[in-house]
Amino acid sequence: MSVLGSCASQNNLSQNNLSTTTTVGPNAEQELRALSKEKWQWMADKNVDKLATLFHDKSKFVHMSGTWKKDEELEIIKSGSIWYKNADVHDVAVEFIDDTAILWNRITLQAVVRGQEVSNEFTVTEVYKKQADGWKLLDLTFSSVRDTHSIRH
Repeated sequence: MSVLGSCASQNNLSQNNLSTTTTVGPNAEQELRALSKEKWQWMADKNVDKLATLFHDKSKFVHMSGTWKKDEELEIIKSGSIWYKNADVHDVAVEFIDDTAILWNRITLQAVVRGQEVSNEFTVTEVYKKQADGWKLLDLTFSSVRDTHSIRH
């Protein structure tokens, strides 16, 4: 097969594997801000049913002590191994790339981790993808920061 034929073949494969792009509406930023806020409340309430619907099946969660997948995050929340008591959100920034949204939360998190009360400053990165049935969380990453840390908009 010629190089040109190979490139054409690869191009056809790439086009066939593209998923349908879901349009992001004009109120998407407000929608995501509200969804993120609800997510923090669901985590505080240990509402794993709501979270299971929000979390994409292939989602990842990056914490100070490790990285794991959806089922483990839900079990950690359900068992209370980590109890996200309160996320005091200081600032939020949202950016879109096609049907993907990245949301940064600057928070003070009050939690109970393995029985110990803790308070930590984080910038939390949330990555969402718009699907036919709504936004799905792909990634939640906690980055430990100083209390003077700010998000540049």
